[in-house]
Amino acid sequence: MRKRELKNVEWSILIIAIILCIIGLVALFSATNETEHADFNKQCIWFIVSLIIMVGVMIIDYETLVKASPVLYGLFILLLIGVLFTPEINGATSWFDIGFFSFQPGEFAKIFVILFLALAMSKIKERGKQEINRPTRLLILLAILGVPILLLIMQPDYGTAAAYVVGAALMIITAGIDKKYIIVTILLIAILIPVAYNFILPEHAKQRIDIFLHPEEDPRGAGYNIIQSKLAIGAGGLTGMGLLKGNQTQLGFLYPKTTDFIYAVIGEEMGFIISAAVIILYIVLITKALFVAKTAKDEIGSLIATGIAGIFLFHVVENIGMVMGLLPITGVPLPFISYGGSSLITNFILIGILLNISSKRQKTIFVK
Repeated sequence: MRKRELKNVEWSILIIAIILCIIGLVALFSATNETEHADFNKQCIWFIVSLIIMVGVMIIDYETLVKASPVLYGLFILLLIGVLFTPEINGATSWFDIGFFSFQPGEFAKIFVILFLALAMSKIKERGKQEINRPTRLLILLAILGVPILLLIMQPDYGTAAAYVVGAALMIITAGIDKKYIIVTILLIAILIPVAYNFILPEHAKQRIDIFLHPEEDPRGAGYNIIQSKLAIGAGGLTGMGLLKGNQTQLGFLYPKTTDFIYAVIGEEMGFIISAAVIILYIVLITKALFVAKTAKDEIGSLIATGIAGIFLFHVVENIGMVMGLLPITGVPLPFISYGGSSLITNFILIGILLNISSKRQKTIFVK
């Protein structure tokens, strides 16, 4: 990477990601106190590995990654098929257990679905601006998106599937889809939600929605996690109960406190100030990603950055929303904060791509 490109890089994106990781590691250190910090130690290793991989992604031109995306997309489709035949973990077949690392292809596939969609959209638009609105072209895009989503639903992993949908939706809007398609889609969703609830969703998924609406109906069963999460956040007050001092966190009432409910740990032990700061950092991160999309040198870079912003947006809103009892529990990790090697590496690869795109822009045009 040349010196001029290094100057153009939106370094604030990386700084925010690292700050979020540090907050996550502090929370994880406290949450793993009874296990002698085993997951904390692993996460520290994955943090270092993630930064190294991110640097590699920054060095490779994102256009090269886009050209390779069809092959990588195909490879991860095969992995998503293969993972269906692995043993269930917590009721899902989402991981390849390779000893020291539980490899989750659904997380990594986000990267290549976004890249391949951006490539397909750019090829379609090369034939004309209105080509993106032709039904046959939209069907191609829906097929690219639909295959991995179908495989994720079969695991089942509805949360990750929804992240794909949000990222792709923002990309299609950025590509210039006609408003009539957006209106029709919204109407279809409004119709399909009750249909899916009554006739498609399995019982455990319906139960999560029911408990989200009325957690007090089963306080010792399905509603337990939401209730304990709310108690933890409420007990934190303004400045928190202090590290290693949270009742729900340290006495084992909060579960799973290192992944899905790590934000509740932050709320209980670090308080409202740090919890609010985390949300502000995410808002700035997503805004910066959209700024990279706006200032990218070409449309394909803009589409990729928009898709990445969409994925981060969904994960943040869904995770914090479910922890606070505002949204149903889906098992979606909080970016850079929740424990998990696959999630952390994937997020830093996405950060590396954003930095890569920002380095290629003509920043002097925008700052004078």
